[in-house]
Amino acid sequence: MDLGLDGRSAILMASSRGLGRACAHSVAREGVDVVINGRNEADVHSTADDIASTHGVIVQAVVGDTTEADTQDRLLAACPEPDIVLLNGGGPPLTGFGDIEPEQWQDAAQRLLISPLLFVRRVVTGMQERGFGRIVTITSAMVKAPNPALSLSAGPRLGLTAVLKALSKEVVKDNVTINQLLPERFDTERQLYMANMQMSRRGISYEEARAEQEATINAGRLGRPEEFGDAFAFMCSAQAGYISGQSLQLDGGSYGGVF
Repeated sequence: MDLGLDGRSAILMASSRGLGRACAHSVAREGVDVVINGRNEADVHSTADDIASTHGVIVQAVVGDTTEADTQDRLLAACPEPDIVLLNGGGPPLTGFGDIEPEQWQDAAQRLLISPLLFVRRVVTGMQERGFGRIVTITSAMVKAPNPALSLSAGPRLGLTAVLKALSKEVVKDNVTINQLLPERFDTERQLYMANMQMSRRGISYEEARAEQEATINAGRLGRPEEFGDAFAFMCSAQAGYISGQSLQLDGGSYGGVF
């Protein structure tokens, strides 16, 4: 299927590794020029070079923390009129509710709620004026199925989902869609980190930790990053203009609720 994206441009936050990188590859394959971002300079340039050589699109690299205004300025300097924006960033550490300090709440709110919304405000009007825009946020399965150890993630992300849902109802008439992708257990460095943590805490082997991760997913396996990337590409496509304000779960059929 031709997704109708050839010649479009995208700013992809936190796209040098993991799911963000998979998203970058999937839209670049469709002919989208991309801005790659991350905090590790080597990772950012390695990913940018890989995408440029693989897909033959224009790739720019912006190193920096996207919660900082300077980095957001440089992203927009690299791509002043993005057609596609991926909002993404690392989640906070596992922390029991009773152990969360006030400054941790403030930091999580800034990173996961306020900074993304400030960036959306800078790009959405231009998208409306040009008659095309796709804003997609990578959030978390915890938005719909909260875990007390992940309150720092679920709280701000749910707030972000609510605000963007409200905004989506205003801008969809201009062919600007806003959607959320909720991943659960994809085969990335995050799951390797979680497996190593369980190995250290409980004295189990990597194979045992990995098997436990897979057992939590109804599909019986971890998701492949390219599956996530291709879902992102479709949500950005010309064909997806009638899909907006949605929270799409990519979890191997594991969510227990109806809605």
